[in-house]
Amino acid sequence: MQYNIFPIMRGFNIIDGCKGTQLYTINPSGTGTGTATCSGIGDKLLQQLHDHIKTQTLRTKSNRSFRSPNATPPSEVVFCEGSLLPYGLPMTELLEPKIEPSLVSPDLVETLAGAYRRAEDCPQFERTEVFLQQCTIFRGLADPKLFRRTLRAARQHATSVHAKVVLAAWLRHERREDELIGLSSMDCRGRNLECPRATLEPGYDPESVFDPCLCTRSRAVNADAYSDVGYGAMVAEDDDDDEQRPTSEEEDGDMSFIVGEDEVRCNRFNIASLSRPFKTMLYGEFVESKREHINFSQNGFSVEALKAAKEFSRSKRLTHLEPMAVLELLSFANRFCCEEMKHACDVHLALLVCDLEDALLLIEYGLEETAYLLVAACLQVFLRELPSSMQCSSFVRMLSSPEGRDRLAMAGHASFMLYYFLSQVAMEEEMRSNTTVMLLERLVECAKDGWEKQLAFHQMGVVMLERKEYKDAQHWFQSAVEAGHVYSTVGVARAKYKRGHTYSAYKLMNSLVSEHKPVGWMYQERSLYCMGKEKQMDLLSATELDPTLSFPYKFRAVSFLEENRIESAIAEINKVIGFKVSADCLELRAWFLIAMEDYEGALRDVRAILTLDPNYMMFYGHMHGEHLIELLSPVVQQWCQADCWMQLYDRWSSVDDIGSLAVVHQMLANDPGKSLLRFRQSLLLLRLNCPKAAMRSLRMARNHSSSDHERLVYEGWILYDTGHREEALAKAEESISIQRSFEAYFLKAYALADSNLDSESSKYVIHLLEEALRCPSDGLRKGQALNNLGSVFVDCDKLDLAADCYMNALNIKHTRAHQGLARVYHLKNHRKAAYDEMTKLIEKARSNASAYEKRSEYCDRDMAKSDLSMASELDPLRTYPYRYRAAVLMDDHKEAEAIAELSRAIDFKPDLQLLHLRAAFYESMGDYASAVRDCEAGLCLDPNNNEILDLCNKAREHLREQPK
Repeated sequence: MQYNIFPIMRGFNIIDGCKGTQLYTINPSGTGTGTATCSGIGDKLLQQLHDHIKTQTLRTKSNRSFRSPNATPPSEVVFCEGSLLPYGLPMTELLEPKIEPSLVSPDLVETLAGAYRRAEDCPQFERTEVFLQQCTIFRGLADPKLFRRTLRAARQHATSVHAKVVLAAWLRHERREDELIGLSSMDCRGRNLECPRATLEPGYDPESVFDPCLCTRSRAVNADAYSDVGYGAMVAEDDDDDEQRPTSEEEDGDMSFIVGEDEVRCNRFNIASLSRPFKTMLYGEFVESKREHINFSQNGFSVEALKAAKEFSRSKRLTHLEPMAVLELLSFANRFCCEEMKHACDVHLALLVCDLEDALLLIEYGLEETAYLLVAACLQVFLRELPSSMQCSSFVRMLSSPEGRDRLAMAGHASFMLYYFLSQVAMEEEMRSNTTVMLLERLVECAKDGWEKQLAFHQMGVVMLERKEYKDAQHWFQSAVEAGHVYSTVGVARAKYKRGHTYSAYKLMNSLVSEHKPVGWMYQERSLYCMGKEKQMDLLSATELDPTLSFPYKFRAVSFLEENRIESAIAEINKVIGFKVSADCLELRAWFLIAMEDYEGALRDVRAILTLDPNYMMFYGHMHGEHLIELLSPVVQQWCQADCWMQLYDRWSSVDDIGSLAVVHQMLANDPGKSLLRFRQSLLLLRLNCPKAAMRSLRMARNHSSSDHERLVYEGWILYDTGHREEALAKAEESISIQRSFEAYFLKAYALADSNLDSESSKYVIHLLEEALRCPSDGLRKGQALNNLGSVFVDCDKLDLAADCYMNALNIKHTRAHQGLARVYHLKNHRKAAYDEMTKLIEKARSNASAYEKRSEYCDRDMAKSDLSMASELDPLRTYPYRYRAAVLMDDHKEAEAIAELSRAIDFKPDLQLLHLRAAFYESMGDYASAVRDCEAGLCLDPNNNEILDLCNKAREHLREQPK
């Protein structure tokens, strides 16, 4: 049997240019030369390094308190003004892996499969909770799109106003729209999914959440009209009631309420209809039923409130009332159980809440009167303005205190979902703060047995460990373990280690390794508590099981440094930077490069670090990256803006993404308001698989746009990258209607191509790209447009036109076009030419794992194996090599080895295609239970994948047919 292990080629999914699905990484050599003018500085640095390493060997190792590269430095390190290594060199004893704050499973495939089954089997009204659980699983995975998609599904199936408010605000927070200048927190995206008014609509209608919202269709609706139409606030009168209504002669009133010297004439029947207590008082056995005048002076309500109650009893509407009058009427309705009037007041006041100031004024009234919608509206404003609203002390105090949580619970607004969202924001802002601890305490109080308690206990442990409250951290981690979260054992061991119980920590991790299927993080943690060869063996096992763990590379690199093998240290850290760029690994490499006097390389890495995290602190958290740039700049060659453009062109062409990032950072230092450079920055970050930093750069590009048409393009990319394709297309069209531009046409073409293109759609995309190429732009972007255009021509079987596009792209040094041209040669049966073309790309590109992978398609089996081995070595996250090797083994009837090959990758990256292929293997082998499990795990990642769904149904049918 032959297995198709090639990725599906459709639309622009094969485009290697920017904004494509293919990720490019780098594997820089890390070498460089200092300038001739810096020899004196270099000599001093070498002497300082020698002295520093000598003194480090004499330090006592009795202090087990950990200090990471971004933590407080040892007290004996003294800052030396003017030195490039003021805090010495990194030390292995100060390195420590981070404990993930999310739920981590030792068997992720089974966890995903179980989550899918729960979503399929649960009642529709409980699906929000199930999808929220899936969010906790996806939070720990690398792809943020999985988390956002599941969060949208949770919002789609929300039944209560409270859940809708929290989840809609959470979706907005994921896009960090609070950073977009000119947007209000209450601005509407145009869909019910996140509309701040639609979230206040009670009821369950999952099919309508993606429809245009009412405020989009009619933005001029006033509060009264909307309360009638949008919320159904007013209860219709029954025909039976109409028969009992008083005649027109009685409308003037047949009773009065007396307040002081004032009299409010009312209709007894209307007032009695407000609530059962009024009906009992006015028609029951009470003396008031016989009286025409009833004294209401001692009840604390004004004449205006009674007049408003009289009017509502007659018309069932609130008209022409000041907010204070409605607030008093709300209190009146609450006192006398007038549910219909209370709901009308609740709706009316909720619609008045437009900003944080309104929310601060009205939240107390809402809590006091348990006004569900009013509290929801106030809470919504606060949540939609996170994280800046965390500076509002009164709101934070209310949400984080036990008393505040109890008051919210009385109003129907204290939930695990709410405190999960709040605690995530607080942990992102400042993990050690008292506010974070208090919010997590409320999360613990709201948690139910199962995954909620596991998450709440585990996150409390993580925060306590960060605060160096190790005894409390151990308690919370132990509680999480007892609740069923195996990964929290890592926290228990770490807390014990911090308290000086190293052997106890080692025994704990040793038992975990022996009792469970081996996982990389188990060996990584155990390595902390052993020494010598045993430590090195554990670190090697951790890398073999999970090559994405960065700590083993960092530890080995610093070990090489301590042995004075600095080139080996750089080579080791380059291995992980080549496929997983992170600020901490770049910091280590910059440290090493300074020690080697490669100041230009160090400056490049520091600039890249500050692109990833503008507030990053170097050297044990004591020096801002910008200050290190100031120290390094005098000893490297300086470039003017024109030089920078030339350097950017060279680095972009050689697929040196980190080098390109550094150049863009320098250009932005000279011209911080240049939106085009911010946009380029976001494209590079996406290629490096840093989506969070990419979105921040894209938001800054939008904020610095100099024109409306440019701003619309960046807003369109923000929408597209967060899953709002239709809205992105609308932004592109609006931009084109204002002014034709390369970027607007490129965005529209890209968004349209993100689907299965028929012949007519392909023609239109070709037209859009040709229009883009007619607009002014630089060679970097035009090369990408030509590359994309060539890809569409290939899909349309217009190979000569495609070849022309790729050749034109290569003429302007768009190096990635070699891959497209190779594909054209392959389709023309010129396999040798295709192979040679990919070889050119390998030679030119610093990031070439994908090139090795692609070249393997154009050579014989043995050469393909060699290329794919190199691709896996350079970037173990690429899944095609595993699928190819597994398919070859399966064709050779080595089923167990084929399964093992796929499982090796699935264990650290549960990729959809890997799961699909392994499920197909299991199904062909007759292991239908395993096939179903893999299919269910895949469907949890992509519920709309019809091929996996068909395979799952087929395997389930075989399973049912098996004898029991």
